[in-house]
Amino acid sequence: MTAMKTAAQVRPIRLGPRSTVVLVLVSLVGVAAFGWPLLADPQSDLAHSADAPWLFAALLPLLLAVVIAQISEGGMDAKAVAMLGVLAAVGAALRPLGAGTAGIEPMFFLMVLSGRVLGPGFGFVLGSVSMFASALLTGGVGPWMPFQMLSMGWVSMGAGLLPDRRRGRRETALLAVYGVVSSVLYGTVMNLQGWPYIGGMSSSVSFVPGAPVPDNVTRFAAYCLTTSLGWDLPRAAVTAALTLTLGHPLLRTLRRATRRAAFDASATFAGERS
Repeated sequence: MTAMKTAAQVRPIRLGPRSTVVLVLVSLVGVAAFGWPLLADPQSDLAHSADAPWLFAALLPLLLAVVIAQISEGGMDAKAVAMLGVLAAVGAALRPLGAGTAGIEPMFFLMVLSGRVLGPGFGFVLGSVSMFASALLTGGVGPWMPFQMLSMGWVSMGAGLLPDRRRGRRETALLAVYGVVSSVLYGTVMNLQGWPYIGGMSSSVSFVPGAPVPDNVTRFAAYCLTTSLGWDLPRAAVTAALTLTLGHPLLRTLRRATRRAAFDASATFAGERS
């Protein structure tokens, strides 16, 4: 019998109720993991080198829960999993091209465009898996890895949550702006992962345990401006440039692939009775 496909879905992963709950839970865990030092007891001697394994141990089941929730809600099938694997492999291969060079990371534009086309649920899992794969590929496994996975997942998920459905040059311009903002925010959030534990800094930019949160936020802003902005701005510029130059054909390719794959399309069979 010949299978007949219905109209193709644009996004292989739809955010159903269970998927939304799991994504919110993952994000809350991430926010707590990044922000707890600001509220920690001044006498605590904990560091992310100690809590990162616990975060990683919690993150993997939660990522799996996102996928299971999508499958159970009918928003993800074998073809979507295959595309996830392909895009994650490409993203992992792109990252070493600029690793260690003034923040130039070409994988960002792929994560932004993929999240835009394939949706926030797919985008979050893609960003996290791509960062995990790239860490294994480059040997960049350390206490920072689960935080990188969370941050990249948020970058790609945010692109999928953009409400504007415009196409053409206006869409690539929108994504370029988002790429700039998300690239800088990624660096800012990742700074928070290590900043409380870096010693030997000027008191005007160092973390002060037990100090009022607004005071530490001011010091953190000064720290970002004086240390990481030289990495964040090149990352933002590269992401915007690649989006503006390669964004339109890549968006078209991704959308064509999802149409042909007909993710989550129900099948009818020749001779099947209604």
